[in-house]
Amino acid sequence: MTRVLAVSSVFPPHRHPQAEITAALARFLPAGANTALLHRVHASARVEYRHLAFPLERYGPSNDFGATNALFVQAAFELGTRALELALVEAGLTARELDLVMSTTVTGLATPSLEARLVTRVGLRPDVKRLPLFGLGCAAGAAGLGHTHDYLSGHPDHAALLLSTELCSLTLQSTDTSMANLVAGALFGDGAGALIAVGRDHPLHGNAPGPAVVASRSRLYPGTEHLLGWDIGHWGFRMVLGRELPDLVRLYVAEEIESFLAEHDLKPGDVDAWICHPGGPKVLDVLEEALALPESALAASRRSLASVGNLSSASVLHILSGLREAGPPPPGSVGLMLAFGPGFASELVLLRW
Repeated sequence: MTRVLAVSSVFPPHRHPQAEITAALARFLPAGANTALLHRVHASARVEYRHLAFPLERYGPSNDFGATNALFVQAAFELGTRALELALVEAGLTARELDLVMSTTVTGLATPSLEARLVTRVGLRPDVKRLPLFGLGCAAGAAGLGHTHDYLSGHPDHAALLLSTELCSLTLQSTDTSMANLVAGALFGDGAGALIAVGRDHPLHGNAPGPAVVASRSRLYPGTEHLLGWDIGHWGFRMVLGRELPDLVRLYVAEEIESFLAEHDLKPGDVDAWICHPGGPKVLDVLEEALALPESALAASRRSLASVGNLSSASVLHILSGLREAGPPPPGSVGLMLAFGPGFASELVLLRW
């Protein structure tokens, strides 16, 4: 089985309390906008702090997608480099020992892709296999681990890197007063994560304290593609966020989780560690209720949301790294990584320590 060797989580240096970000965004709203609604949305997000790619005073009304995307490439390159280098140190590997680099983002565009730009900077081999992912949104962290497992199952002596770099602050449409944009402005933060895993025949497989990947499942729910994603134009990325998402989680995702676990003779109550993408407090509340989970089950996701906000695809890596820092669960413990993204889609990864 695939074994996780290391997980890193890094952030830009600009960290602000939610109240400071709320006040700044209120100043950007057009005349006559409902600032009271913005404050209510931000207060209900259960986010206490967020990191931003640039100083707060540099944000403001802008429709120049090219200039904003150039800032994304610059900042994502630096943040991704830090995340990768930290993971390599923890794993005890050099960059040249990586055989696959999978990178994911949904908050900016780069061609050559980010992992290609990192080859010379960090010392990756010129023949390293590269797989950039775009469009999976918040689900990409879990999907990336599932795809990494698929690759390592076919290349059991290889080492692979999953790199997630998300600068959500650069996608915000500061003068957009739609509810979708107000919610996005209340939830999302900036950060990056890197995960290194090896196949079952790799020399480091047996000595790793991290979890093994048992199985993964991807599921697309047809007819829901209009409920989550980006509206992309000259203005950049504009959030598409349907009110129905918590209901979809209740109707479909809870059943999907139960079905996936049942394939492995497990029930939700058998899961010791929930690595759940914190899409927002309502999504976590609905999932907890639908699966009849104890309040402690999704505590790690709520802590992540409060301390850094929703990091899109990097959130599950942040939560997993937090579990590792607190001390790995006892041997035999079961973990479930889950995330949701555009499609509407869910990604599940079963882990065992």
